[in-house]
Amino acid sequence: MASKESKEGFLTEEQREIMKIASLNVENSIPAPSKILSSSPKGLASSPKLTSSNLSDHHARGGGGGGGYKAPAVRNVRRSHSGKFIRVKKEGGGGKGTWGKLLDTDGEVHLDRNDPNYDSGEEPYKLVGTTVTDPLDDYKKAVVSIIEEYFNTGAVQVAASDLRELGSSEYHPYFIKRLVSMAMDRHDKEKEMASVLLSALYVDVISPGQISQGFILLLESADDLSVDIPDAVNVLALFIARAVVDDILPPAFVTRVQKNLPELSKGLQAVQIAEKSYLSAPHHAELVERKWGGSTHLTVEEVKKKISDLLREYVESGDAFEACRCIRELGVSFFHHEVVKKALVLAMEIRSAESLIMKLLKEASEEGLISSSQMIKGFYRVEESLDDLSLDIPSARLLFQFLVPKAISDGWLDVSFSKPSSEDEEFPKHDDEKLKRYKEEVVTIIHEYFLSDDIPELIHSLEDLGSPELNPVFLKKLITLAMDRKNREKEMASVLLSALHIEIFSTEDIVNGFVLLLESAEDTALDILDASNELALFLARAVIDDVLAPLNLDEIASKLPPNCSGSETVHMARSLVFSRHAGERILRCWGGGTGWAVEDAKDKITKLLEEYESGGVVGEACQCIRDLGMPFFNHEVVKKALIMAMEKKNDRMLDLLQECFSEGLITINQMTKGFARVKEGLDDLALDIPNAQDKFGCYTEHAKKQGWILSGFDSALEDGLLAAA
Repeated sequence: MASKESKEGFLTEEQREIMKIASLNVENSIPAPSKILSSSPKGLASSPKLTSSNLSDHHARGGGGGGGYKAPAVRNVRRSHSGKFIRVKKEGGGGKGTWGKLLDTDGEVHLDRNDPNYDSGEEPYKLVGTTVTDPLDDYKKAVVSIIEEYFNTGAVQVAASDLRELGSSEYHPYFIKRLVSMAMDRHDKEKEMASVLLSALYVDVISPGQISQGFILLLESADDLSVDIPDAVNVLALFIARAVVDDILPPAFVTRVQKNLPELSKGLQAVQIAEKSYLSAPHHAELVERKWGGSTHLTVEEVKKKISDLLREYVESGDAFEACRCIRELGVSFFHHEVVKKALVLAMEIRSAESLIMKLLKEASEEGLISSSQMIKGFYRVEESLDDLSLDIPSARLLFQFLVPKAISDGWLDVSFSKPSSEDEEFPKHDDEKLKRYKEEVVTIIHEYFLSDDIPELIHSLEDLGSPELNPVFLKKLITLAMDRKNREKEMASVLLSALHIEIFSTEDIVNGFVLLLESAEDTALDILDASNELALFLARAVIDDVLAPLNLDEIASKLPPNCSGSETVHMARSLVFSRHAGERILRCWGGGTGWAVEDAKDKITKLLEEYESGGVVGEACQCIRDLGMPFFNHEVVKKALIMAMEKKNDRMLDLLQECFSEGLITINQMTKGFARVKEGLDDLALDIPNAQDKFGCYTEHAKKQGWILSGFDSALEDGLLAAA
């Protein structure tokens, strides 16, 4: 008994009973060892020790109320650092200000939101990542949809309302940049719509300063725009001119902005073109406004159709008042010369309608609906097209000569209506009848050429006319007729010009022909919307095709009247010629009838020549060349054929060239250019083909004997007249 007491430390029976009860309660409050180890391997050091003295202390404090010991007091009561007793959660978890449950750790804590004791304050903090967006990027994306919708609907007020609701007014210059750049890559309808929208937004939505800033952004990005939009410089120039005409840009903007643009930049070119070509031209407001169909949201073709319809309705009804009302509603006062022209032509076509037409034009003149200048311009346009009209209306010239004095005597056509044609001034020694007869003949010849594509036949027909001194007149007619047709005819005109230069036209003939064209450029623009651009392309193409030398452009400009639109066309042509990759761009300006890029054409030429060299048939190879549809690029066939003959040491290629020349498939001009390109690259070829120089000499002599190239081929090269394309 004594030994037992000594082991227990002299406890009384009552104390032993209390200790036993307390021990049982402690065991219930401590989780199983496996649970402790799995959930909290590090928390042992932080938990308070459970000793007999602790338990007795708890008992002493718990019994202060006079009652006996209560087990829950030991399990669920803990003293805080301030000495107060607080309730704690089961398993010693505690709340705020407590030590946490037994064996708690610093590791990951899993909270159960369904637990009655769940406290949201114990949730760990989480950092949520968000994408940082640029307000300007958001604005740019939003305006694209506004612009697209406007181009589809044409609703100006909706577009203005959407832009207001978008806010971010400080970014409006970027709206202008995006609107114009999107319109530049679309049709004339969208370009016109863009100009109309800018006028509507001016002041009400976009401030004048922001308009200017938007155009500055466009000019600064002109070099990038021109990579995707070949005529970006001229289109941007026209947008600037239109903005000045519409009074949304001050005229001083054109002068002021030039000081801040880098030299040789596309932006500077655009401003200079706007200033010299559009804003300095006579009647520039009319010229600029009608470029994309005027402020009517209609293209020129649509306006022409409406004019034709209203005139035919008038002939049927005879109601001049209604016809005048319809003309007025068109809202194209700068285009009333078209009304005059179509009315006169209709009077010639329908003889019974002549008196009605004359009555309408007289009333329109007396009301001031059609101005005197528009009336005169309309008569001039009919006079200039009499040659073409005579093909369909044989008596057109006689009828016109009858209508003119009648209109003058009635007082609605000014007596000053008299204008010697540029051809008459250039060739005064030829009587009118001979010149008129020549024009009629060449119009027929050109139409036949567009149908047959037969260059030798055309050259033969011209020689039969026997008027080489009138070659410039032929050139003017050729290009004027081609400009009013599709790209195929424009390409054919350029190809023909190259052939004529080699065969029967001198450089002086070509220069004088372009002078005649450019002198009448303003009149041509009345019928052909994009005449200025297309004339510049014809000029540039003539230089690339070696029909003209670059110095000839200066000669042409010197023969033109000062400050005329033709001078600016020459300037545009010079810019095209000296721009980067000019050769390739200008050669494919009209697609050669195929729309292929130059690299694609080169690849196809290489493949067809390889196929022929490996055992193909001459006729088949010629057909493949014909199928390419790029006669302006046949000099590449000649070049590659000669190089392949040198590499393969096989003169079989000469048989193909002979057949192509005999069939007229490859002209003497294209042959000569092909030989010239090989000669210029002989130094590089000699690195791979040691005897390239000797071989080329043999090929050249053979070509001269066969008549493929000019006998003065070598001297022409020395004079620099056969530069590489």
